[in-house]
Amino acid sequence: MSSADQRFLFASLDSKQPTTARKVHVRRLFDILQLSVQRNDIARARRAWAILVRCKEIHWKTMWTTAIPLIGEDVVDEEENNEQRIKFLTTMRRQYADDGEAILKELVLRLIKSGMYRRALDELDLYLPSLPYQDNPVLHVYAGLAALYLAQPPADLTNGEDTNKQWDPSLLRDAQTHFERAKALDPANAVAAAFLEQVRTLHTITALRIPHR
Repeated sequence: MSSADQRFLFASLDSKQPTTARKVHVRRLFDILQLSVQRNDIARARRAWAILVRCKEIHWKTMWTTAIPLIGEDVVDEEENNEQRIKFLTTMRRQYADDGEAILKELVLRLIKSGMYRRALDELDLYLPSLPYQDNPVLHVYAGLAALYLAQPPADLTNGEDTNKQWDPSLLRDAQTHFERAKALDPANAVAAAFLEQVRTLHTITALRIPHR
C-alpha cells in the first residue's frame, strides 16, 4: 500500500498525508498512543510515547495533555501519583509559555483537588495580575474557591464543630473580588454567581457576629 493510501485514526502533526515510510510509522505510533490512552492501556501508551518523544516530527511539549495520564500510573499511592503530575505541570508551565493559561488551569485544579489550597492561591496570585491570565474567568473562579476555603474558621477537632473564631475577612474579600471578576468576564457563569451569593451572605453573618463596642 502506498503512503497516499494510508488511513489513520487520529489527526496529528500537521495532518498532512505522510510521504515517507518513516512518517507513516510515526503516524501509526501516534494512533497507538492515543488509542492506548483511551483504552487505559497505560503500559502500551508509555512505550509508544517513549519512541515518539525522540522523533523530530513530534513537538512533545504541545502534547502535555496526552502525557499527564502516563505519569505516575505505576505508583499505588494516589497522592504521590498526583504530586508527580503537579511537578510535571509546574515544569511545563515554565517551559511552554504558549499554552500557559491551559497549563495553569490544569495545575491549579489538581492542587485544589489535592487539598493544597494555599499553594493553588499562591500560584494564581502570581499570574492573575497579568495578561492574558487576568481575563480568564475560570482562573478567577479557582482563585475565589481557594480563598473561600482558606477563609474558613478552623474546625474544632474534638467535636467537628466550628470554633468561635471568625471567617477571615481579608480572604473573604479576595474571594468576592475573584467571583465578581469571573462573573463580569462571563455573565453566564453559574458557579461564580452561586459562590458570590454565598460570600455576600458570609459577609453579612460575619458582620453580625462582630461585637459592638
